[in-house]
Amino acid sequence: MCKGLIGKKLGMTGIFSPDGRHIPVTVLEVGPCVVTQIKTEATDGYNALQLAFGSKKKARVTKPMIGHFAKSGGDVYAHVVEFPVDNPAEYTLGQMIPLDMFAIGDMVDVSGVTIGRGFSGVIRRHGFSGGRKTHGSHCKRIPGSIGCSAWPSRVVKGKKLPGQYGNVHRTVKNLMIVDIRQEEQVILLKGAVPGAESGIVTIKKTKIIKKAGA
Repeated sequence: MCKGLIGKKLGMTGIFSPDGRHIPVTVLEVGPCVVTQIKTEATDGYNALQLAFGSKKKARVTKPMIGHFAKSGGDVYAHVVEFPVDNPAEYTLGQMIPLDMFAIGDMVDVSGVTIGRGFSGVIRRHGFSGGRKTHGSHCKRIPGSIGCSAWPSRVVKGKKLPGQYGNVHRTVKNLMIVDIRQEEQVILLKGAVPGAESGIVTIKKTKIIKKAGA
């Protein structure tokens, strides 16, 4: 069985459970994903499927990728991701992978790229409280002293300083599938996932099950 699928984050909303509890959910459009390459241990050293997701204008795809997609039917796609698979012989090029691998109540891991916030200071990036406002202070938002005196006479690696904030790959684990709407290719997950609206994500079945009450 394929270990995951590609999807797109549509946004967040909330639903009510049968007992009246309000549950915040993230809405993901998952699939349809097409098999564009089958990798086997004999030819590539490992078993995997390359899945494609999202349409794209042919004029905006490179000729090598057009030739690559031609092997699976000729349509071109915007995103391709590899997923490990146990038995690649069960799949064929151009095959559509449905949502059947997921069920309501399953725990999944979702990966995506967080929202980029550009170059940010320590207050926004690391949550520093800032300096005092009174008595002529000129250090309201600066990081403060970072030196190490005469020894080791350098800034220690890993010091929290201003810099690029966001736009990094992150994975949120153990999210529960609250609902699946097959006709709309939509999955509702309890909680938030990385990325902005319309961001591309990958969804995989979790390997570590969260203990009850943890």
